[in-house]
Amino acid sequence: MSLPTRFPDRDEVATVRAEAEALEPGQEGEEKRRLAGRVLGRREHGKLAFLDLVDRSGSIQLLCAEERVGAVTVDLGDIVGVVGSPMRTRRGEPSLAVDELALLAKIKRPLPDTFHGLVDTETRYRKRYLDLLVNEEARQDFLLRTRMVSEVRRYLDERGFVEVETPILQPRYGGALAEPFVTHHNELDTDLYLRIADELYLKRLIVGGLEKVYEIGKDFRNEGLSTKHQPEFTMLEWYEAYADYEDTMARVEDLVATVARETIGTTQVTFRDREIDLSPPWRRLRLAEALEGEGVWTCDADELRTRLQGRGVDTTKDASWGQLVDHALTHLLEPTLNEPTFLYDYPVELSPLARRKEGEEGIVERFEYFVGGIELGNAYTELTDPDEQAQRFAEQGGEGDPDYVEALSYGMPPTGGLGLGIDRLAMVLTGRETIRDVILFPLLRERD
Repeated sequence: MSLPTRFPDRDEVATVRAEAEALEPGQEGEEKRRLAGRVLGRREHGKLAFLDLVDRSGSIQLLCAEERVGAVTVDLGDIVGVVGSPMRTRRGEPSLAVDELALLAKIKRPLPDTFHGLVDTETRYRKRYLDLLVNEEARQDFLLRTRMVSEVRRYLDERGFVEVETPILQPRYGGALAEPFVTHHNELDTDLYLRIADELYLKRLIVGGLEKVYEIGKDFRNEGLSTKHQPEFTMLEWYEAYADYEDTMARVEDLVATVARETIGTTQVTFRDREIDLSPPWRRLRLAEALEGEGVWTCDADELRTRLQGRGVDTTKDASWGQLVDHALTHLLEPTLNEPTFLYDYPVELSPLARRKEGEEGIVERFEYFVGGIELGNAYTELTDPDEQAQRFAEQGGEGDPDYVEALSYGMPPTGGLGLGIDRLAMVLTGRETIRDVILFPLLRERD
């Protein structure tokens, strides 16, 4: 059987459903509408077939009377196109009274139980297309994520930021402390790295005079899997000339609240069984004060390592006091930061690209921000001195990125920069507790 290759000029189900809801019970509209989607329900009553038609926008009941449309031979899961009139049944159900029905695609495998939805977590992640087909919540979560990204762009565009694209394949990786993925370019006979951050290229653009830039794109880190980590993830980074980390705090709390209002209609969210208000102002805590109760700031490296090990924290990969402080933050403090919180003023050894805080030895103007017990991102007043930047790179045990240092030597204005985890923000706004629920195709371990 030859199936149609197109079904043009169709309406969205949600639009037609709204038309039908405006009618009186038992009333049928005069205008004809064209719908297409998947059949996810079927009921029979004499010579009348009731089909549930679903498209991206929603679902509607189809009334298929034999005298109007003939015998209905479609199966659950088939994709159909229909022409008919909006109506409400006598019981008030918004529907479409069908005059024409065309089979557009035939299902070859049975769908999962459409009543209970697809509940096996492993199958939902591995076969996301089935999850989207039968789980309305999954469809709505990913549509919300799309709207969220659009609102982030709109917010920054309206404030004079320029969206740019920087290299994903890089001859040197930088902008974060992370393990990269390595690949090889055959023609150039050289190793390249999938970027772990966009930072160093975006700041070159600040030197070049673009002043306010941002990028929403994929970053890659060859590290572990968890409820908040994937090796491929989406980040927003922006850099703003003539701003510092306090300006950046104000901007990010305003952005998150604005995006929440525009996507879910409120700044009140439920995340990890807690009610959270994303509206500004967010709480601000110096890192040293936040860790004071744990005695972290006054310990030397050996004592701090002993304390952390006593709390069950694995410190085998922590070589310095700063790394131990970061581990203490992650394991002891971060889970307690439920209301939106800025932690600010970090040790310089954890922040090789951040500007020193004037008058405070060993401290830089950096902050991280947290909602619902997870970190959403990181930001700082940028280090703009090329000599100090070269020295910081050397202290890390290498030359870093000499071209970036050279770029700084041409003069970089005072700049505030920020990274925001798009996947984690989507978790907060959808109320999902694992990052795999907000990434369409998360990386999973191979099955045995």
